[in-house]
Amino acid sequence: MAVSTESIKKLRSMTGAGMMDVKRALDETEGDLDKAASLLRERGIAKAAKKADRVASEGLVGTYVHHNGKIGVMVELNCETDFVARNEQFQELARNLAMHIAMANPQYVSRDEVPQEAVQAERTELEKQAATEGKPANVVEKIVEGRLGKFYAEICLLEQPYIKDDKKTVDTLIKESIATIGENIRVGRFARIAIGE
Repeated sequence: MAVSTESIKKLRSMTGAGMMDVKRALDETEGDLDKAASLLRERGIAKAAKKADRVASEGLVGTYVHHNGKIGVMVELNCETDFVARNEQFQELARNLAMHIAMANPQYVSRDEVPQEAVQAERTELEKQAATEGKPANVVEKIVEGRLGKFYAEICLLEQPYIKDDKKTVDTLIKESIATIGENIRVGRFARIAIGE
């Protein structure tokens, strides 16, 4: 089946992927735009994983101040080159991350930043809860691990559902951006200031 130019244009605008990648994805999915977009996302995330070890020492500070002036955020977003730091898509990602932080109020960038004492305290509390619910001992550990995952998703930026699309995490959003932009991107740090908190 021949892929129409219109389909290629539409999929490129949906995903930001290169023309040949878009054409191949449409060929493989017999012109189904949704399946092709999903295929491109999967491949992009796989490519992003390969770039994760590359040094990201350039970047910019994204900011967001809520319309009432009571919440402000600064987020350090790193990339590999100053060329990408000036890229509009990268700058938009930094703004969106700052807005997300303002609304979702994460405490840490990733789970490896959470102090071990806090994790152990949460684990102990979850074990007590599971035990009082009368769960069998062999099931308690699985329940605790599942609930610990929810704990991390509440306090760690990368594991939170993205506020503009809660079907994906912030980590997935960043990996999709890596796939589109072609450089490693990572969140360095952030600061959130709220009046009265």
